[in-house]
Amino acid sequence: MAPRKASSSAGAKEKKPAARPRRKKPEPASRGLGAREIGGASPPASLDEVSRTIEADGGSVIGAYRDPLGGHWHLLAGLPIEKVAPTPFQRDLSEAHVKRLTDVIDKLDRFVDPILVVPAEGGGWWTPNGHHRTAAVRALGGRSILAVVIPDAEVATKILALNTEKAHNLREKSLEVVRMARMLASSDPRPEDAFVLEFEEPAFLTLGLCYEANGRFAGGVYHPLLKRIDAFQSEKLPRALTAREARAARILELDEAVNEVVKELKKRGFESPYLKAFVVARVNPIRFQRGTTKPDFDATLDKMLAAAKKFDVGKVRAAQLAASGGAPAE
Repeated sequence: MAPRKASSSAGAKEKKPAARPRRKKPEPASRGLGAREIGGASPPASLDEVSRTIEADGGSVIGAYRDPLGGHWHLLAGLPIEKVAPTPFQRDLSEAHVKRLTDVIDKLDRFVDPILVVPAEGGGWWTPNGHHRTAAVRALGGRSILAVVIPDAEVATKILALNTEKAHNLREKSLEVVRMARMLASSDPRPEDAFVLEFEEPAFLTLGLCYEANGRFAGGVYHPLLKRIDAFQSEKLPRALTAREARAARILELDEAVNEVVKELKKRGFESPYLKAFVVARVNPIRFQRGTTKPDFDATLDKMLAAAKKFDVGKVRAAQLAASGGAPAE
């Protein structure tokens, strides 16, 4: 008897998407400038104007050098501390982190980690990476600060990924991204999907608006969901932000419904830091979906909201909650 052909019915196993090709590992010491090339050439004339601005601000240019990887020209300068401010979209200061920095810098009596600055709109200098260090020097009564001056102001919106001064949590990251989007909406209103490098994830924009509306919002519970259903838009930033506000309002509406379920569970004696995550997972219609197609945002939210409103807390068992695990609400 001839062997049967494999069935092509809906019951057949779905093909797994092709694996991404591995990124080729670069050869050691194969990229960028040699050590003697970093400062061994004459700076371009375009740096002269930046140098004059530094001097006019009461600062001093210590030297010019080229970035060892990309070969871009930067200046090392001393700047009056009153001329340095955070970027308009900068996250809020962590007082605890400023105190730790202040104590360490004071004990060492040295400032050995230059901040990064770019020219600010209207004069002065913005630091996209150095807000906490600048605050620490101010707290110590410092008069000036050492800075790497990047002549291209647009780099400020691209440098958040390099911000290693203090690791962002989800709330800080999301608020910083949405503040940046508002600034860019007025100064550079290109389509939202032209800023993938700056914003990193569409979820950060939606979550940032949620955090602004509700400071106690538990974004960590919804971040995995948004990573699957949220996407960058082709609309220009001003209109895209309006659409994002509508998306954030839907997430907050869902959150209110989830909070009501959590209250009912607590009344029945359930106590766990994972209660909200458990409820969100139970009402999530795509949690077991696989494939490369991105689920529709509004359709998913419609189903989740309906499921949350008719959630039967009487069917929840302690063993189900214990098995759910996951990250607790922030």
